[in-house]
Amino acid sequence: MNGGGFPIDLVLFGMVAAFLVLRLRSILGRRTGYERPPQPYQPAQPNMAAPVIDAQAEPVPPAPARPVPDPASALGQTLARMPAIDRNFTPAGFLDGAEKAFAMIVAAFAGGDRVALRSLLSDDTYRAFETAIAGREAAGQTQVSELRGIQSATIEAAELRATVAQITVRFVSDQISLTRDKDGKEIAGTDAVTELTDLWTFERDLSAGDPTWRLIAARSA
Repeated sequence: MNGGGFPIDLVLFGMVAAFLVLRLRSILGRRTGYERPPQPYQPAQPNMAAPVIDAQAEPVPPAPARPVPDPASALGQTLARMPAIDRNFTPAGFLDGAEKAFAMIVAAFAGGDRVALRSLLSDDTYRAFETAIAGREAAGQTQVSELRGIQSATIEAAELRATVAQITVRFVSDQISLTRDKDGKEIAGTDAVTELTDLWTFERDLSAGDPTWRLIAARSA
């Protein structure tokens, strides 16, 4: 700055600032490429459907119907008499419950869960299962059972005596089933997944309030 002269440096700064402002205004105000001209506001039409966004590329197919005996067969006719006593009974619904019971009983027997077994088995069947569990415990053995999946569950036979119904189900399942001794050595079964076929018979008094079907017999097929 010169003594009492005019501050030249401020003038220079002012000129530079003015140049930059003009330059920025020309850049920011410039349009590049194609731009849609302003459109007048149009309210949404009430008869136009809203867009639907679906995360699934394909619709989910319905679950396949569970195979049940032909209603015209002798087995189907026996099953058809049961809703007259218990209106909630259906063969497909019974099979749903039977699969759940199968999984619960397999797990409870392997784990020695007597409480769970007692509510799912008849008196005679429970005594047979409890004897096997007690013998296993006395020998220091452990049972390993892993149900990897049930391939099929089909009704093989049915009886209706007065109000008491018995239904036999063929289960085809994939399981790991083996027995180890007190030292952990395998003495029966295998740790490989094996396809097993079992025939289990369930019984229930259809007129009773208790909806539980209890296992009365079980054998390998």
